[in-house]
Amino acid sequence: MEGVEHRTVSVNGINMHYAEKGEGGAAILFLHGFPELWYSWRHQIVALADKGYRCIAPDLRGFGDTDAPPSLTSYTVFHIVGDFVALLDALGLDKVFVVGHDWGAFMAWYFCLLRPDRVRALVNLSVSYRPFLPSRDLIEGLRQVYGDDYYMCRFQEPGEIEAELATVDPAILMKYFLSYRNPGPIMIPKGSLTHLPAMDIAMPSWVTEDDIAYYAKQHKKRGLTGGVNYYRMINLNVEMLAAWQGVEVKVPSKFVIGDLDLTYHMPGAKEYIHGEQFKKDVPLLEDVVVIQGAAHWIAQERPEEITAHIYDFISKF
Repeated sequence: MEGVEHRTVSVNGINMHYAEKGEGGAAILFLHGFPELWYSWRHQIVALADKGYRCIAPDLRGFGDTDAPPSLTSYTVFHIVGDFVALLDALGLDKVFVVGHDWGAFMAWYFCLLRPDRVRALVNLSVSYRPFLPSRDLIEGLRQVYGDDYYMCRFQEPGEIEAELATVDPAILMKYFLSYRNPGPIMIPKGSLTHLPAMDIAMPSWVTEDDIAYYAKQHKKRGLTGGVNYYRMINLNVEMLAAWQGVEVKVPSKFVIGDLDLTYHMPGAKEYIHGEQFKKDVPLLEDVVVIQGAAHWIAQERPEEITAHIYDFISKF
């Protein structure tokens, strides 16, 4: 990836690594999900830098070459959004375009909710905005729908899932995650990860061995505890965001999702995305795009298409 620079800056009590390409133009902040890294935006970084934008893609707190604080409660939405604000301050940026995917999309929505003054416009992938009810235990609700083996439920007990993940080569784990195209829920029965090495995992054409090697190298030295901690903070986030009940996300926005994305098939997701409430919660939502035949890792699976969606939207501002 010629021309991509790697830097580390102190933000919000941690050292954050980010990749950057492009100078002088409007800045785009790319926010990755689990178990991705800045690297998941490699195609968009190069393509949009070539169009004159300054592309900035950090490893989020707990991932890659960014610090992973040991405390579970260091991974709330307020910590993550605080990292974004501090990063922009450190880089001397007043406002940026934001592009998010998966957990990055979740945090991007709340970045826009909490600090709309720092965001010019938003393009989010895979995870739509959904305001939470403070009285509802989201994890218990998921457990009732999917059972104890649902991956978000399995991730809740500190140390348990890490012990299982540690038994599998990170390269095999990444092959498993990136090849997942089942729109149904991810189930991880206890002990099932030990069978992954014996599985014949057919890799999609858009993933190379070099891609797997990079992800594996980073996860091998960092581990996945930091990323898993985001799931452990779901209910605490709901409680902490109670004061923002009824507040609208007032940033110009575009939402893109694949029709095979597992998040698109969660209970109530399609009804919310295509119904009236999404637009009420995000009144400046200008477009919702469903890409046929695309699954969860949409920025990597359909790089040119996603780059075009991003550019077509942000070039208006």
